[in-house]
Amino acid sequence: MKRLLVLVVALAALGLLLAGCGGEEKKAEQILKIGTMSPLTGPYAADGNDIRQGTEIAVEVIKAEGGIPGFTDIQVFPQDTACDPKQAVAAANKLINEEVTGVVGSYCSSSTIPASETLAEENIIMITPGSTNPKVTERGLPYMFRTCGRDDHQAPAAVKFMTDVENVKSVFIVDDKTTYSQGLAEGVATAATAAGINVLEHDHVNQGDKDFSAVLTKVKAANPDLFYISLQNSATGALMVLQAKRMGITATLMGQDAVYHPKLIEIAKGDSDGMYCTFGAIDKDAPKYIEFLTKYKAKTGNEPGAYSAYSFDSAMAYMLAVKAAGTTEPSKVREELLKLDFTGASKQLSYVENGDSGSNYTVYKVINGEFTPYWNSLTGEKY
Repeated sequence: MKRLLVLVVALAALGLLLAGCGGEEKKAEQILKIGTMSPLTGPYAADGNDIRQGTEIAVEVIKAEGGIPGFTDIQVFPQDTACDPKQAVAAANKLINEEVTGVVGSYCSSSTIPASETLAEENIIMITPGSTNPKVTERGLPYMFRTCGRDDHQAPAAVKFMTDVENVKSVFIVDDKTTYSQGLAEGVATAATAAGINVLEHDHVNQGDKDFSAVLTKVKAANPDLFYISLQNSATGALMVLQAKRMGITATLMGQDAVYHPKLIEIAKGDSDGMYCTFGAIDKDAPKYIEFLTKYKAKTGNEPGAYSAYSFDSAMAYMLAVKAAGTTEPSKVREELLKLDFTGASKQLSYVENGDSGSNYTVYKVINGEFTPYWNSLTGEKY
């Protein structure tokens, strides 16, 4: 009986030991899961895959630096939103089921806004590298952050360029009815009117359109000084530029940050020369950007897209905040995000209470097949 009692005690002790080992093993295998949300298919896939790849490269950088204490691995879980609000909500739910603790995305504001509401129900931090509609950070969501700029800063910057640099007296505006592009176009129309520019017309096309002859006929007849193109992606913008040139439209062409992408020049080629686009100022000669550029080209074989650096910085910001907090507990990570002030690939990055990180829009001009910094909206001076 005594031997039996000793055996029972020994087995119990062994069970506790194994349980302890199991607990340690579980802790040792803790994985930091980061989701991405962006259009990976469809007409906006170029920007969407830029966002995914920027996040993946940031994870590779952190791993190469030794990772994050408490986590044996960092994994990226990409989800395709297709820039569709319903699919974006479904993607958010999939990421919740994957138990991600942070999300980089999305691209289209019309996807980010509903998806962020879903993620907010689970207190999951979301950092957008590309959604510029002001409503993104104006809804009181404590875990919604933005690394790029805002349209209510971009629109006045574009109009200031029109008046101060191009001496524009009349403008024709076209958008594709998306939350982002129409909201920005309305902002440009309002700012232009206030600045004394005659808005000849603010017209619309539909997402997916490839033939713009109807609206371009109106543009040619109106004969504006400047034709402002506010579309959701660069490929569509390139088609509009090509068709405008072939129709003989001589107005100065200007696009926004969604049209600003290497694909615009790749598709429109020489017809894009002389076109202007607004985009956040990125110093491509800065050491951090060059370091990022080297890694991006090594991984993808391509030049970074418009939002690659913003995505990289968004993911870096989240991981640095988790590292500083020593946990993925949302409120603590949020505290650390608000303390951040680091040199990213896109800019010196810090966030304010509502989640924004500031805007510094530059006007780029296509010169000899390349986007060249042309005018700084903060200084009002040419480069």
